[in-house]
Amino acid sequence: MRIVEPSFEIVNPTNREEGIAMLRKIEGYARISHASEDRQTEDTWERFIKAVVVDRGDWSVVEHQSATVIARVDRGVSHEWVRHRIGSYTQASTRFINFKKVGEIDVIRPEGLKQEDETVWLESVAKACWGYTVLMDRGNSPQMARSVLPNALATTIAVTYNLRSWRQFFLMRSTRETHPDFRRVVLPLLAEFKNRIPLLFEDIEPEAKQSISLARAR
Repeated sequence: MRIVEPSFEIVNPTNREEGIAMLRKIEGYARISHASEDRQTEDTWERFIKAVVVDRGDWSVVEHQSATVIARVDRGVSHEWVRHRIGSYTQASTRFINFKKVGEIDVIRPEGLKQEDETVWLESVAKACWGYTVLMDRGNSPQMARSVLPNALATTIAVTYNLRSWRQFFLMRSTRETHPDFRRVVLPLLAEFKNRIPLLFEDIEPEAKQSISLARAR
């Protein structure tokens, strides 16, 4: 058993320049409705996106572009994550992965665990991992042995949303009511999205009340 930290990688856009290129494409698609494509220049994206999308609330046009993230989280978080619509998910399968062949069974320590309960948590998770190993040694398949694995099990998940769905995701999962282990990944992820894709996420306040945050979901 090995304790690892949650993490993420934004596959696309890889930097701010690619994010701005996505916004330029959104501007071009949005201009179709008013036949104003000829008025687009290299520099009109910022004024246009702010006026049409952010200020007027026409978020449907940002659905034309998507971003992909690969995250390393615990299974408890992944169970909540895949409930979000509309998106595409690919996740490491405990049915098919033989953790004995992979090597260590990676787990993630929960955020905010009381120090006096550290030993209880470690012993419980270690016993579950031991149980998995015993079941595998006795000839059980991974899909049978997985039943003893804990929610602390680390899993890798690839997530693709259009930019409107990412906005909804951040509005819901960056709030103070969100599970601490989910916020642990979402808050730095939100900060990186703000850096790479200007304007679309700037009004989202980390750890705001959910009722206040969701009022921005237009």
